[in-house]
Amino acid sequence: MIISIASGKGGTGKTTVATALAQSIEHVQFLDCDVEEPNAHLFLKPEREHIETVYVSVPEFDRNLCTYCGACGKICQFNAIVSVKKSILLFPQLCHSCGGCICVCPSGALREAKRETGVIESGRSGNIEFHHGILNIGEAKSPPLIKELKKKIKNNLTVIIDCPPGTSCPVVASVRGTDFILLVTEPTPFGLNDLKLAVHLARSLNIPFSVVINRADMGDNRVKEYCEVEHIPVLMEIPDDRRVAEGYSRGNTLLDILPELKVKFIKLFEDIKKLCHITNKYPGGEKQ
Repeated sequence: MIISIASGKGGTGKTTVATALAQSIEHVQFLDCDVEEPNAHLFLKPEREHIETVYVSVPEFDRNLCTYCGACGKICQFNAIVSVKKSILLFPQLCHSCGGCICVCPSGALREAKRETGVIESGRSGNIEFHHGILNIGEAKSPPLIKELKKKIKNNLTVIIDCPPGTSCPVVASVRGTDFILLVTEPTPFGLNDLKLAVHLARSLNIPFSVVINRADMGDNRVKEYCEVEHIPVLMEIPDDRRVAEGYSRGNTLLDILPELKVKFIKLFEDIKKLCHITNKYPGGEKQ
């Protein structure tokens, strides 16, 4: 089973929930797909065992073969390659590695080259198999690295994916192909607004989902009322506790701070498994 932990906005406690859930179950694999700012390692503290460099395909230009016909620039929808008079301009950071320019080049002046986009670090934290991606500074696109990171998924393990915040392309790349999305939110106007965006994303991808409300005893009841109207199960509520904030600032996980919550996270996992078995009746697809 692959469980994605997501949120419509940053700062809701997504990594807090993801790490606590991973610590509560056995035979687990943890993937931190927030490759622009991975931070789960600060809490799980894995021992690094392997580093793998990730490359993306980009075109390489041979001036001696080019006829400057402009076909490459016309097919590129991202302006990553431009033909200007007797010159070809390449912008590798804009390239989406589709290979279209290479296919249409009549003289064979373009060939595939590799460009480093980031690294994947792997290790272990107790019984948790840990992997995270680190995107190179200045890279405009994280989905290629996320896709390579997800190739580490093992079918014989329960997989926890800590997704990037928001609802844009990196989040879609992280949750696509997973069995369940756990949306972490907070009872504030901003939390509700971004939860609605995340719910729309989950339903668009037809992936079953539910909600965890962090800092549940602050704010107001509008998040609960929204979930009730939309028939979205709220599987867990985590209280607002100063001890959690203090421990988090020291790099402690939620279960390090409040070990009594492990029972609730085990129940959360069991509830998720039950919901996955009734996907056809669950509002991860069409609204009920």
